[in-house]
Amino acid sequence: MHRIKKLTPLFKQEKVDAILIENLYNIRYLTDFTGTTAFVIITPKKNFFFTDFRYKGYVEENLPPHFAYVDTSVLRGTGFADFLKDQKIKKLGFETEYVKVNQYIHWSKKLKNVSLKPISGIDSTLRIAKSEEEIAGIATAQRFAEDALKRIVKNLKPGKTERQISDEIELAAFNYSKENETRISFKPIIGFGPNSAIPHHQNTNKKFKKGDVVLIDMGFMHAGYCSDMTRTFFTKTPSDFEATIYNKVLEAQEAAIKHMKIGSTGGDCDKIGRDIITQAGYAGHFGHSLGHGIGLEVHEAPGVGPGSKDKLVENCVITSEPGIYLAGQFGVRIEDMIHVTKKGPVNLAKYPKKLQDIIAK
Repeated sequence: MHRIKKLTPLFKQEKVDAILIENLYNIRYLTDFTGTTAFVIITPKKNFFFTDFRYKGYVEENLPPHFAYVDTSVLRGTGFADFLKDQKIKKLGFETEYVKVNQYIHWSKKLKNVSLKPISGIDSTLRIAKSEEEIAGIATAQRFAEDALKRIVKNLKPGKTERQISDEIELAAFNYSKENETRISFKPIIGFGPNSAIPHHQNTNKKFKKGDVVLIDMGFMHAGYCSDMTRTFFTKTPSDFEATIYNKVLEAQEAAIKHMKIGSTGGDCDKIGRDIITQAGYAGHFGHSLGHGIGLEVHEAPGVGPGSKDKLVENCVITSEPGIYLAGQFGVRIEDMIHVTKKGPVNLAKYPKKLQDIIAK
């Protein structure tokens, strides 16, 4: 079944003649197009790919056969309304999450004979369940990232700055590029000492010194698919208090992972990990979601946070990343990616995380 068939139930469910898709990740998923300007219209019988002259040659050679190319120049003036009329499209669905208010107002004025229907969750409908090929892309990105992290930690010397470590990670991703582009999936987060207690710390010129707690949150992107992991390292033997905090975060993470099964909700998984941290007395020190879905985007469906009703489905990939952050002291976050399968959760991360394994020598 081609990926586009995942949208078939929406036509009857939403009572629309066509679905307009503008999210570039969804467009890539459907067509493999990686440019910056395009939209597609899907109907039960025909599919149309719209972009401008800059991509014409590429699109004509690479567009899947079940899409017809349309140059956006023909849509000027009343062109878009005329196109919809020619295709007998009277009710047009669109992605609720990606259409700006001013764009909606513009359409409402221009498309007077077309009813506009917002549809939520199209990206989830399309991309929440991954194919074997997609899982392989995520896993490969993870292997590359883990290999790079081992070398980064091995070469962590006093005097290196957070920004230098971030640059080293970015260079490592570039060096893995072969047939498929490999790069960072997001700007690495590097926190030395007290900066490790800032969940999304912005890297600085703070220099590493022996004894600092070091938090590294990083991911690579391979063949379009993202990885994401966090490890917290001790660069001297941790105190009893530091060890207690670390092991409590690890306990919460592992407990949540065990619950990451088909049919569980993201909210259920979050609660299991969060309750462990709350019962330990650190409720106010874990302020973000337990995790998130990952794929073409580093953050995508399903949601894995407080109250999320998103259900885990077979072959979705999500993260488990609880943390405890003690302002002015140190923070601990441990993050793995989990593949949800019929046999249960499969951890795609192989990088060590037991306390004795993350004390940098």
